[in-house]
Amino acid sequence: MRCAIAIDDSWLARSVCLRALLTRLQADLLARRRLPGYLQFMMRIFGTPPSAAEIAAIARQAMARLPHQFAVHLGEVVLQIDEVAEDALLDELGIEDPFDLTGVYEGLPLGTRSIDHSGTLPDRIRLFRRPILEEWAARGDETLERLVAHVTVHEIGHHFGLSDEAMHALEEEEAG
Repeated sequence: MRCAIAIDDSWLARSVCLRALLTRLQADLLARRRLPGYLQFMMRIFGTPPSAAEIAAIARQAMARLPHQFAVHLGEVVLQIDEVAEDALLDELGIEDPFDLTGVYEGLPLGTRSIDHSGTLPDRIRLFRRPILEEWAARGDETLERLVAHVTVHEIGHHFGLSDEAMHALEEEEAG
């Protein structure tokens, strides 16, 4: 886009022309990923919230980063993304607010399986999209990718037989 500004142009004409030039410059720099930080903030685009498929992709990336000795035991585990937990599950877990549950592991932990359990449905990790997004927005100090990875790994911990208390202790030990 070419834009010529003459001294006698109106303020509006000069303003429109300068804005068009700045927008073009920002778009060019953004395309080359050379946009200074202060302009990146100004150019941040707020799109629609991440879809279930996008949350699943983030969770699968987290699963792919697990050490091999853990990842090999996840082959049969199904990953499912739902909007929120259904009432029956919330009642079973004693949870009143559906936004308090970001994920759940449904299945038999590896250490409790036996030949008697053959023919059962595959284990399942369910992540709840809206509660995850709500927590992400409320916290404001965590990326969505890290939060989804954290919830995913937490539910994988249940697959390996770890309790919530054991996982929280490990998290505190790692942080401290």
